[in-house]
Amino acid sequence: MSTLPGTWALTMRTPIGSIRADLTFIAGGEALRGTAIGTDETVELLDIATSAVDGGERVTWRQSITKPLRLHLDFDVVVTGDTMTGHSRAGRLPRSSVSGTRVARSTR
Repeated sequence: MSTLPGTWALTMRTPIGSIRADLTFIAGGEALRGTAIGTDETVELLDIATSAVDGGERVTWRQSITKPLRLHLDFDVVVTGDTMTGHSRAGRLPRSSVSGTRVARSTR
C-alpha cells in the first residue's frame, strides 16, 4: 500500500524560475489518481507508478501543462515520510529539481 495519497505542496526549480503546484494523489482500487493545480490551470497526473526503495517510495508520473509554457513533463521523485525530492524533465530540456512537502494525508 502506497504512503503517497494526500495533498502535497511541490516546488520545481526551472531555468525560468521556481514554479509551485499543489498535487493531490488519491488511492482508487489498485491504481492511484492525481491532479496538479498550478498557475491558473488544473491538470490530470498520468501513469502514476510507485515502487519501494531503501528508506522510502519511488513515484513517477507524467503531466502536460500549458502555463507558463506548453510542456509535457515526466516526474521521478522519492517520498520519505512527508517529504519528496527528485526531478522533472520536459523533453530535451535540462532536468529541473523538485521538492515537496505533505500538506494533508488522504482520509480514503
